[in-house]
Amino acid sequence: MIKNQIDVITLGCSKNLVDSEKLMKMLEVNGYTMRHNPDEVKGEIVVINTCGFIGDAKEESINMILEVCEQKSKRRVRKVFVMGCLSERYMAELGEEIPQVDGYYGKFDWNKIVSDLKADNSESSTTDCQLDRVLTTPDHYAYVKISEGCDRTCAYCAIPIITGRHVSRPMEEIVEEVRLLVSKGVSEIQLIAQDLTYYGVDIYKKQSIAELVERISDVEGVKWIRLHYGYPTHFPMDLLRVMRERDNVCKYLDIALQHVSTRVLKNMRRNITKEETIELLQAIRREVPGIYLRTTLMVGFPGETEEEFNELVQFAKEMRFERMGAFAYSEEEGTYAAEHFEDDIDDDTKQARLGLLMRVQQRIAEEVSAASIGKTMQVVIDREEGEYYIGRTQYDSPEVDPEVLIRKADNEVEIGQYYMVEITGADEFDLYGKVSQ
Repeated sequence: MIKNQIDVITLGCSKNLVDSEKLMKMLEVNGYTMRHNPDEVKGEIVVINTCGFIGDAKEESINMILEVCEQKSKRRVRKVFVMGCLSERYMAELGEEIPQVDGYYGKFDWNKIVSDLKADNSESSTTDCQLDRVLTTPDHYAYVKISEGCDRTCAYCAIPIITGRHVSRPMEEIVEEVRLLVSKGVSEIQLIAQDLTYYGVDIYKKQSIAELVERISDVEGVKWIRLHYGYPTHFPMDLLRVMRERDNVCKYLDIALQHVSTRVLKNMRRNITKEETIELLQAIRREVPGIYLRTTLMVGFPGETEEEFNELVQFAKEMRFERMGAFAYSEEEGTYAAEHFEDDIDDDTKQARLGLLMRVQQRIAEEVSAASIGKTMQVVIDREEGEYYIGRTQYDSPEVDPEVLIRKADNEVEIGQYYMVEITGADEFDLYGKVSQ
């Protein structure tokens, strides 16, 4: 083990990643050497930032805790700390089942790790780094969390149980953070929240996401702003004007719809109908020409009939989402669905439905990619990999969407810079291109 080195392992979503980055900065100014998601744990201290969203995520988090505790038993790690969503929800149970962990911290008290470690480190400092952090992403993009929690009451979702009520950050603070990031070389801002479209209701008494995006758009040096994650009910339509008018706001929207059957949506407590959903999607495409829509759909919610699943498949075919993910319903204790509905669809049926829906989407995605051939698009270069530079268009979010591969032998580019690229080919997952002369 390496003395005064802390390895931070982040599981789950980009909101967790922001927490890890802020913790890493706080620990760094207190004299520790930081590593994020190392291939091999070598630090004397390991911090695991857990996810507790669905069963698979919880299992992954628990397995990681057990794996690192095994390293501790072999004296390869001195201390293990656990933070994040899983420990927020199951702190007492985890402490009882895995007592080898030196400290459990929840979703909002993880900064106590710093004070709990100060006694170990004579080089500790009290430097203020409230808005600063250690970026674990490439230098040119960063995630900015604009709120915590969620006021929605979706039947299947445990997130409000974990994170509590929606709490917006003040606009001035967010814009100040963006300015700080830009001063460090960041040019692409990924705005994130559990419910981006509800931003401002608690502190400004109205949906204020459009104004916030405009203010961030005005910051000199911001090239792209990308929006994750919208909620369809009471969607703030003034946001569409901002997306249409501002060149540095990506024509990309991540909006989770979950289903389209009105009956299933009602049981999910989504407060929207099939007709309203379709009207919203049509309005978005009409108001922001050329927009790429990413959504998430769920199969196997309790009581979903074969006809309702087929209705969902037909919806996906007709709406032709440029980007789509899907997952099978997982019963989460404490949720409305767990307490009021029987999980009556077997796993084999859920997986069969999931597979069929994703095959439909795969064909659509291939057609969308093929339609890009011959077009010239602005591309930001993220990294080098083998014989290619790897980049993205404004229609692609990091790690989840297609990438643009540019041959090193034929092109000379710099990481973090933006280029006009002619798309020359496409396959199942990626585009290929060359820098325009």
